[in-house]
Amino acid sequence: MTYISVGLRILLSIAFLGAGGAKLAGVEMMVMTFDQIGWGQGFRYLTGAIEVIGVVLLWLPRRQVIGAAVLGGTMVGGVLTHWFILGPSAVPAIVLGLLSAAVLYIYRTQIPEVLGRENSSQAKL
Repeated sequence: MTYISVGLRILLSIAFLGAGGAKLAGVEMMVMTFDQIGWGQGFRYLTGAIEVIGVVLLWLPRRQVIGAAVLGGTMVGGVLTHWFILGPSAVPAIVLGLLSAAVLYIYRTQIPEVLGRENSSQAKL
């Protein structure tokens, strides 16, 4: 499972660092896309920062589940934005969302710790 986890995190890192970096750098296509969305360029910076932070979290010990949830949530927003505002295809966002969900599943044992709850099996030790 370790190789699958690392492979998925590498794929997600490449995709989200590229997209988040393009948003933060003000690549013309990103600027036009966020103009079309209509929420202003501040939202572009916010989205780019969230994507980059999500990637960083994917590689921090015991924080992978947070990174995967952040990136997956971003893709839910991306899918909805494509369906209702931008059009043509939400397939890339769907694929990245599913990859994020797979990482979330792999690291699901971190969820109780992240939520501030002790795992019942650890509490008995």
